[in-house]
Amino acid sequence: MKRIAVAGASGYAGGEALRLLLNHPGYNRDFTIGALTGGSNAGARFGDLVPALPALASKRLEETTPEILGEHDAVILALPHGVSAALAKDLPEHVSIIDCGADFRLKNASAWERYYGTEHAGTWVYGIPELPGNREAIARARTVAAPGCYPTGATLAAAPGIVGRVMAPQVSVVSVTGVSGAGKKPAVNLLGAETMANLRAYSVGSHRHTPEIKQNLEQLVEDTDGVHVTFTPILAPLTRGILSTVTAPARGSASDVRHAYESFCADEPFLHLLPEGQQPETRHVMGSNMVHLQVEVTDGMIVATSAIDNLTKGTAGAAVQCLNLMQGWPETAGLPQTGL
Repeated sequence: MKRIAVAGASGYAGGEALRLLLNHPGYNRDFTIGALTGGSNAGARFGDLVPALPALASKRLEETTPEILGEHDAVILALPHGVSAALAKDLPEHVSIIDCGADFRLKNASAWERYYGTEHAGTWVYGIPELPGNREAIARARTVAAPGCYPTGATLAAAPGIVGRVMAPQVSVVSVTGVSGAGKKPAVNLLGAETMANLRAYSVGSHRHTPEIKQNLEQLVEDTDGVHVTFTPILAPLTRGILSTVTAPARGSASDVRHAYESFCADEPFLHLLPEGQQPETRHVMGSNMVHLQVEVTDGMIVATSAIDNLTKGTAGAAVQCLNLMQGWPETAGLPQTGL
């Protein structure tokens, strides 16, 4: 039986990963949950910090060290950006690692250094299985970089059109998100008084997920010089959820575009193309690993919309989906396809 550890277990992403693992059909059959680790919370009783998971309430958070994590078969790292790289290099070769942070997502070292301000640690297999070739690569990998939440929604809204050659890869992305994507670290701009009854764009033209979205779209085309991405994130008074709209020039008729999206989504268990005229809503994907999609063509432009739960498909659900592939378990195991 495998042992799985979660680092950063008391954070939003770590707690969500544990929720999914506890409901996984392989729990206590194919794997057990081992160490739950934290930083400043080391030594605390897990149930005092995350009461929603009573099955793990009596466990104590341990320190996040290579020695503790190295005793496991697989590790999910739900840590702040820049922390995973130093930790991962000291883990033994037998440990499978899924990193929910950004440390190993980008291929371009200069892009990493520009947006994150530290030395590039390298590149791991990228954890969106729905992109061409990724599912097979994830299944063979020992280390996988789970995608960012914004790039997940934006990429999967655009990918069907680009793969089907009906969307020009010059995209404008606008994403509305809830506050849990920023993690639990206290910040004035995330206080209730700052976010309730308010919408605010932030990091316009400089958000760290912009190069990740662009990298994903470049994977889908031959001429990467033709890929252009603008990204505007908007903070909304939601706990969880991301609604993304991708606008780009159409390279076919409305029926061609619709057919491309239908073909791309047909065999994907977590992609749901809604009937024409019905728009995605974040409330319908909350708690699920689904991506709800819609696509329209108007005045020569494609408008593709996606809704995801940023903590599930956008982070922890993607990590468990990759873990399933890496361990040879059914890809959908433990991942809800129905929203709350």
